[in-house]
Amino acid sequence: EVQLVESGGGSVQPGGSLRLSCAASGLTFSAYSMTWVRQAPGKGLEWVSSIDSGGRGTSSTTSVAGRFAISRDNAKNTLYLQMNSLKPEDTAVYYCAKGWLKRAPWVAGPEDVLGQGTQVTISS
Repeated sequence: EVQLVESGGGSVQPGGSLRLSCAASGLTFSAYSMTWVRQAPGKGLEWVSSIDSGGRGTSSTTSVAGRFAISRDNAKNTLYLQMNSLKPEDTAVYYCAKGWLKRAPWVAGPEDVLGQGTQVTISS
């Protein structure tokens, strides 16, 4: 059974930074692309960023490009999202998911696996 466990969320002021982690188990992590999605209060899920299995190819939504960086450590079965210059509109629950899941609108399919999420709150 695939399990994804996100961590690293918290409450920071605008302009601050956070690093999210996603620990994966139950799969050959290095064989899969991975994705971060988020859900802001009262809104649907939004694709944030994806990374290929080897970590060399990445893509991010325009609103986070230049501020967020997705990365992975295949030896540790862990996905990361480094978030800098955070804005109030980045407030959301952040989820990691298996696969290259660049979709708009973002709707979870029957075979999609997401973690439980980690809350990120940006407020002064």
